[in-house]
Amino acid sequence: MTVLQLETPLKDISWLLPQRARQFERFGIATVEELLTHYPKRYEDRRTFDHFPSGESDMPVCVCGTVLGVAVKRLRGGKTMVEVTIEEEMATALSPRLICRWFNVYHVQKMIATGQKLIVFGKPKERGGKLSIDHPEFEIVEGEELSIHVNRIAPIYRLTEGITQRMYRAAVFRALEGLDLPAFRDRLPRDLDATPYGIALRHIHFPDSDADREAARRHLVLGEFFAMQLFVGARRADSVSRPGQNHCGPGALMERFHVGLPFSLTGAQKRTIGEIRGDLAAPRPMNRLLHGDVGSGKTLVALSAMLLCVESGAQAALMAPTQILAEQHYLNCKRWLAPLGLNIALRTGSKRTETAMPLFDHSGARMPGATAGPQIIVGTHALLYEGAGLDNLGLAVIDEQHKFGVLQRARLIGQSTAPDVLVMTATPIPRTLTMTVYGDLDVSTLDEMPAHRGKIITALRDTSKLPDAAAFIRKELEAGRQAYIVYPLIDESDKLEAKAAAQEFEKWQKLLSPLRCELLHGRIDPAEKDAVMEKFRSGQAKALIATSVIEVGIDVPNATIMLIENAERFGLAQLHQLRGRIGRGTQKSWCILISDATDAPALEKLNTMEETADGFKIAEADLRLRGPGDILGTAQSGLPPLKLGNLLDDQAWMRAARAAATRLFQSDPKLDRPEHRPYRDLITSQRKLTLAQIS
Repeated sequence: MTVLQLETPLKDISWLLPQRARQFERFGIATVEELLTHYPKRYEDRRTFDHFPSGESDMPVCVCGTVLGVAVKRLRGGKTMVEVTIEEEMATALSPRLICRWFNVYHVQKMIATGQKLIVFGKPKERGGKLSIDHPEFEIVEGEELSIHVNRIAPIYRLTEGITQRMYRAAVFRALEGLDLPAFRDRLPRDLDATPYGIALRHIHFPDSDADREAARRHLVLGEFFAMQLFVGARRADSVSRPGQNHCGPGALMERFHVGLPFSLTGAQKRTIGEIRGDLAAPRPMNRLLHGDVGSGKTLVALSAMLLCVESGAQAALMAPTQILAEQHYLNCKRWLAPLGLNIALRTGSKRTETAMPLFDHSGARMPGATAGPQIIVGTHALLYEGAGLDNLGLAVIDEQHKFGVLQRARLIGQSTAPDVLVMTATPIPRTLTMTVYGDLDVSTLDEMPAHRGKIITALRDTSKLPDAAAFIRKELEAGRQAYIVYPLIDESDKLEAKAAAQEFEKWQKLLSPLRCELLHGRIDPAEKDAVMEKFRSGQAKALIATSVIEVGIDVPNATIMLIENAERFGLAQLHQLRGRIGRGTQKSWCILISDATDAPALEKLNTMEETADGFKIAEADLRLRGPGDILGTAQSGLPPLKLGNLLDDQAWMRAARAAATRLFQSDPKLDRPEHRPYRDLITSQRKLTLAQIS
């Protein structure tokens, strides 16, 4: 047999039919390495099968039986049901039988025949005195290579139509047989894990015991985490090695700004500003993450940093992902910084605006290092392109940074020589993500809320309570307050059972008349959007019926009510962001979640919202509900993807991998030693991979 390499294309393997290789390639698996790193989703212990159940079970069972009969039944509406009856081997007349049912899955009847041996996996339910499993996973075990599929701990994979478990399992088995596993170079430092890579690769697919499987998973997860931490460490080393400039002025402008505020800074804000001030004055570029809960005062910290930069003679830019958020920041800058006499510009896809403020302070002295252009530029993606006016960029502040890709951030930063970078996010970040997505950044945390903010009460109600909620909203609006009413859709959809803002707008106009309502969503013309927001900010409009376009960037202290219909259709972090639009003044606020959801994940999400307003707890719950895969997107993070590791369940292994990578870079910052060459090659290959995926 020809010895295979991990990079061997499947189409070049003699024992794999060309048609089969094409099927795998359409599934995204084109090489031996891709075949072997498509890991099992679970395992079935086929050394001993479960006995046929005698009743319902919330836990799935794995049974092996003989097919007694296959029937196709016609149902109302032109639908069909395939019903397969199986019995246990060595069955008696009193032994239970099991019915497997598939609805409108036509190919099943062509695959299964009477007398075949069938392995079935699923949850048994009792119907009409009979036990059945709907749409079970199944596998026919007669035929060749039985030793691969039974009498062992068998791997079960996530597959697509046309590729069966037997087919994939056999290909993996033969590929492992054809590899020279002992010759594989270990990918981990031995002090991190001493299991040979080749052995781990074999045992993750075909373990001889649960202990073998766990040892293999540990080694491979550590390998993924270590590769990720090498990548993060290299990115951090690149950042630290770049020469920078001092972009920190004496602080007089910032002090004047703080003195003029109608409230005092929190201890967390003061601590964070001190951390940023030290970075701005350092000879290397700042690369810092600022995160905290909704309403913790990140914008004030960012403005303080921008003033320190401006006072040094350089420009500061603030980039936001949406026009609404950019305009909100621009208005805040104008309102808060007006007494300082700065030139502030707005750059969005549809707007180029500059304040007419002079470049002199109130004493008549010219601002230090002031130029003829704007000193603070606020904008959207428009800042990435020529003509934005970033001629002397000293500080780039990127808000809601997770909505920008790594290449977009690099493009903004690349418009000047080694600017300092401050990235912000309005959602607290779990520690597991600060070690990964943000592992190359220094982290500042705002873990203290301003004392002047009002309390928010959150309540979950079903749709039958909507009239009561409407009456409550009307009463509050008549008392002088304002409200947001949020929907998941702009227009009604045939595919989704959810209410839409455009259709519900008329209903709320009638319910709240003569109080003025306005409609806001992402398809409204920018000029009209500006007019709507101005009416709401000024108090002319009492209720804003909107989509999640108001998730960030809206700051109206008089808005004290938020009602969210079909709340189950929003993510947990998104719901928390929406709730953050209220409670921005000193008055008590109310967030009303309307939902008739009954499924467990939706109820867990909505109950979490009702139980806590702590953004750090919500961030952890959101990570657990959505899973790290949705959050750790390669396109946004620029990191190698995870196939096996779990950022929640494997945190201890991530910390171990981070410590090992840190030791490596401390002992050999450029990985120049011959024994470290494989790690350099790994970083290079991962950079090529991730750049290809995000470009």
